[in-house]
This record gives sequence, structure tokens and C-alpha cells, in this order.
Amino acid sequence: WVKSLDVLTALEEAFRRFAVHGDTRATGRDLHGKNWSKLCKDCGVIDGKSITLTDVDIVFSKVKNKSSRTITYNQFREALSELASGGDLQDGGREVAHISGVTVRATRAVASPTVSRLTDTTKFTGSHKERFDETGRGKGKAGRVDLVDKSGYVSGYKHAGTYEKKVQPKPQQKPM
Repeated sequence: WVKSLDVLTALEEAFRRFAVHGDTRATGRDLHGKNWSKLCKDCGVIDGKSITLTDVDIVFSKVKNKSSRTITYNQFREALSELASGGDLQDGGREVAHISGVTVRATRAVASPTVSRLTDTTKFTGSHKERFDETGRGKGKAGRVDLVDKSGYVSGYKHAGTYEKKVQPKPQQKPM
């Protein structure tokens, strides 16, 4: 009893990991079809002979709600049962145990000089430089949209506001 409870919690953990994979806004409560296919590929459920990618997609479409693009954890278990010869979850024990031990594989970004040069905002020039503040964070819409400047200076003029300093009358000197 305890062993099967551990497998189910590990299975739920695997479900949550794949549910949030590749989506920063995901909550981990539902799984998209793309991540379902990835889970089946990474766990070796798809062997190309008895279970193919098409079979996995058909099972996903079968267990999800008609108007939904995702499946819940209970629907996920139902899909696993469907893939495991149509029996209940205990019949698919091999697949369940295999999926519960899987970790999500993600590609790590390589830090190359070319990539770092292209992504270093301090080296940007021209109009691209104006899209970022001093810290390198993007300004959002203010960096992409031309905002109306009613100062009277041409856009991009770096010495705006210095006219008054230049035109101030010089103090009168006494003739000698």
C-alpha cells in the first residue's frame, strides 16, 4: 500500500514537472498536448511499434474535454491507463514506474562570446540603445513607441535644455 502511494506521488510530481516545462505562466495543474507528447517520448512510452506518436495524440484527444486544450492529473492517469492496453492503472505499472522516475531534460544556454556580445545592452547603438535604461532592463512600450516630445528640440538631440545657459546675457564689464 505504501509503495503504491509513493509511486502515485512520484507520478504526480512527474506530471507537474512536465506541465510547467517550457511555459513560465503554467501552474502545473494541467498538461498541454505538446508536453504530453514530450513526456511520452522522454519516458520511452513511444516505441514506434506498439505505441506511436499518433497513438499518443489520439489518446490525448480522447481523454481531454471537448473545449479544452489541456488535461488534468486525473485525465492524465486515464490516458496512461488507455495507453497501457486499455486496462486500469495497475496494468500499466511498468509505464507508470518509468514515468515517475523521469526528470525533465532542458537544453542549457551556452555562454559564447558571440551571444554575450549580441545580448549585452550596453553595446547597443542608435535607436536600439534607447529601448533600455541604465541598468540594461527594457523600457517596455516607452522604448518601442515614439512618445511625443513637446520640448521644442529635435528628437535625439543630446543637449536639450542647454539653450538658456548659452544665451544668458553676459555681465556688463566696466570700460577701462
